[in-house]
Amino acid sequence: MAKKLYVGGLPYSTTQDELKDEFSKAGAVTSAMVIMDKMTGRSKGFGFVEYESDDDAAKAIEMFNGQMFGGRTLTVNEARPLEPRAPRGNGGYGRDRF
Repeated sequence: MAKKLYVGGLPYSTTQDELKDEFSKAGAVTSAMVIMDKMTGRSKGFGFVEYESDDDAAKAIEMFNGQMFGGRTLTVNEARPLEPRAPRGNGGYGRDRF
């Protein structure tokens, strides 16, 4: 079973290839993704790394959590499932307002 990790505190210049290369030091990486801001196209400073094995994921948490990477301190832990959000409104304006 694959294990997905949250990686926070990434330098904003980090690419997906750099993230994958760095985290490959802990084991076989299935995927690596740096989350980008839709409006600006720039990194949000966090991403996700997925490993083939739970053991490799646990090793990555041990190796990288709290460590410096590109001048920033990384936060690495098991990714939590995305929680459902309430639907977004129309900017606070009700239908009766128009």
